Amino acid sequence: MRLDRLRLVGAAGLAAMLMAGTSLAQDFHGFDPSNFDGSMVSAEQYAAMVEAAKANQPPRNGDTYLIGFANLTRDVSFTLKVEEGILANAEAAGVDVQVADNRLDGATALANAQSFIQRGVDYVIEFQTDANFGATIMQQMDQADTRVVAIDIPMGDATFFGANNPRSGFMGGAYLGQAAIDKFGAEAVAEGYFVVGELPQSGAVPAMRTNGQVAGFRAVVENFPDDNVIFIDTKNTLEESFTQMNNVIGRIPEGVPIMVTAINDQAATGMLRAAKQAGREADLIVVGMGADEIQNMLDEPTFVASVGYFPERYGNYLIPLALMELAGEEVPDTVLVTHYMVSDGNVCEYYEEFACAAEPDAITFEFPQEAFEAHLAEIRELPELQDSLNLIPAN
Repeated sequence: MRLDRLRLVGAAGLAAMLMAGTSLAQDFHGFDPSNFDGSMVSAEQYAAMVEAAKANQPPRNGDTYLIGFANLTRDVSFTLKVEEGILANAEAAGVDVQVADNRLDGATALANAQSFIQRGVDYVIEFQTDANFGATIMQQMDQADTRVVAIDIPMGDATFFGANNPRSGFMGGAYLGQAAIDKFGAEAVAEGYFVVGELPQSGAVPAMRTNGQVAGFRAVVENFPDDNVIFIDTKNTLEESFTQMNNVIGRIPEGVPIMVTAINDQAATGMLRAAKQAGREADLIVVGMGADEIQNMLDEPTFVASVGYFPERYGNYLIPLALMELAGEEVPDTVLVTHYMVSDGNVCEYYEEFACAAEPDAITFEFPQEAFEAHLAEIRELPELQDSLNLIPAN
């Protein structure tokens, strides 16, 4: 039977893609981070931004601003899209960017940060995974009087930009629960196994994403047994996710549903491939996180949807934010991405290079708002999140 095309309550394209966190900012030459649609600003706006920045804080080299961008890694599609967007915006603004590769390693991130300081960069965009190194990096940046924006993993007093972890996780988990029931039936799902690919090295904030996935799934599949939830450490890579999923697949009885989600699309893909290699594809259903592996999602029948983060638009925000800070303007301490579910039924609405399926496999998804608000109330009380309450949305 043909399933209805996926529809999201309150979602209409990419309008209001980004929403600001706890503090408000002023409009900066047509750029307002508290009310931004994610579109690239014009050349005229960039010229005015650079002029305002130079009037407040001239480039340290006396000529052109140099921004340091330490990428999380340079071998996965999500981070490459972030980098491409930053470089495109920097070129439009007439500023230079020094790119470094953190290689998913805290010590490497620290070395890259020290290199930025020695080079005398004017501003730094950090995308690094190891929460244990964040404080040291920020201490050195503060000593060098260099402002920082941190992508996805908080770093001291740096502006935070990135995922709305509680909501994106809850959304993905709830979608997975509804899609699994649609595919296997409620009784079978209740006896199935839920495998979550997490990333413990990145600390409590990204853990809000994977914990949200579990909470969202349980909001749909009530009383799901604790013993049937399996966590694996993905190390944020496809290869490690494949290895760890391969290690646990034998613990799952033959013929029962295997529901999979993870910290990102790469990890979800690795887990999917391990299940396929074990001959368990008929039992499998996967929901990703990031929607940056679109072709893979469309090619794999068991990969039914992914939560959209739109990394290709990150640079549209990050370069204006850098110039805004250099101009001495007040900026938000937190900006969270607005997420949408992406499936074969609506992919063309977000990415014009992909066609929407004529007969999509997507479900009619309803976000469990009441259960989500209860989840938010619970995590606001967690001791490990008391220093990160600004990263938890109001509703």
